[in-house]
Amino acid sequence: MDEVVITATQMMESMITNPVPTRAEVSDVANAVLDGTDAVMLSAETAAGKYPLETVEEMARICTAAEAAEDPERDSDFTGRTFGRIDQSIAMGALFTAHHLGAKAIVAMTDSGSTALWMSRRRIHIPIYALTPKVQTQRRMALYRNVRPLLMDTSADRDTALQQAEAHLKARGIVQQGDVYAITCGLPMGQPGGTNMLQICRAS
Repeated sequence: MDEVVITATQMMESMITNPVPTRAEVSDVANAVLDGTDAVMLSAETAAGKYPLETVEEMARICTAAEAAEDPERDSDFTGRTFGRIDQSIAMGALFTAHHLGAKAIVAMTDSGSTALWMSRRRIHIPIYALTPKVQTQRRMALYRNVRPLLMDTSADRDTALQQAEAHLKARGIVQQGDVYAITCGLPMGQPGGTNMLQICRAS
């Protein structure tokens, strides 16, 4: 549950020389998404192919369509799962609660990125915004499925950090006044692996 999966190698090989993929390639990419991969990767198709832009656009289109076709209820019930860590339980609790409340977003304030990674393992169609003070963590989280990593100083006291997080969401048009969202963080703030709080908020 704590590994990032990248599917690669000849996924759109025919597009090295052709402007459209084969049906088999479309099926391979779509099934990789449906099977739960975090990212798909191209190599020769864009490094040496005749249609690099078209290849990227086609792969993105296939991935988007496959994600839209997923059953949103498939991973929505975690009541039968046992989690041995507090931070992992908080991450799963945030997903469960946000799903059943119809929340607009889930926010993970994370130093190491682990909370966002665990959240990305489940196929909940609610965007996850991971706020971290570390550029390295932000870059790593860019691979996590359904996670939008943002840089933010999370060392402030809890109330200030929560206000800053909501300001980030509102500035990007993610939530508006009255919208519900879930947020996780660790107390005291700024300690890796210390996520121990889940709060349900209504945007002011």
